Amino acid sequence: MTETGNLESVWVFGYGSLIWRPGIAFHERRVARIHGWTRRFWQGSHDHRGLPDAPGRVVTLVPKPGASCEGVAYRVAAHLAAAVFEGLDHREKNGYQRYDVHLEFRRGGTDAGVAYIAPADNHAFLGPAPIDEVVAQIVRSAGPSGSNSDYLCQLEAALRRWEIEDAHVFELAKRLRERMKAG
Repeated sequence: MTETGNLESVWVFGYGSLIWRPGIAFHERRVARIHGWTRRFWQGSHDHRGLPDAPGRVVTLVPKPGASCEGVAYRVAAHLAAAVFEGLDHREKNGYQRYDVHLEFRRGGTDAGVAYIAPADNHAFLGPAPIDEVVAQIVRSAGPSGSNSDYLCQLEAALRRWEIEDAHVFELAKRLRERMKAG
């Protein structure tokens, strides 16, 4: 658990739905990168983009030496941090844990931050699968927060808006469009 007692603010790093739908009180946001991690659609979603008996797939970060992941970091005032983390703990309850991360900002500078990551040993981790199987699962999955296809499309659009490259997400979105076009 990250403490913010003597800090003026804390950064929260978003690499999935937090990019386009942060839902938190923040007073600054910046594109940032963390090293040693890569974004993958390997986490099951039983509570947002799928159901307990039919999970969708959402992103988590997977450790990978030499890799890096860009996302959006949100600066949260220290006096709001407890409420922000309480809300995020609930939102990310399906296997995610808080990790302390080192952020490198696109326009220069570094700082400490917090990211919610679903480790491979959590109950909802699905892991890798052939790309066509991942797309098929995304197409058929939906939950209280909407369709899993919408999640993938929203993430792709947000990454493009922020000029963040991600071959994994872009390939899944391309295959999704091809599948939808083919009927």
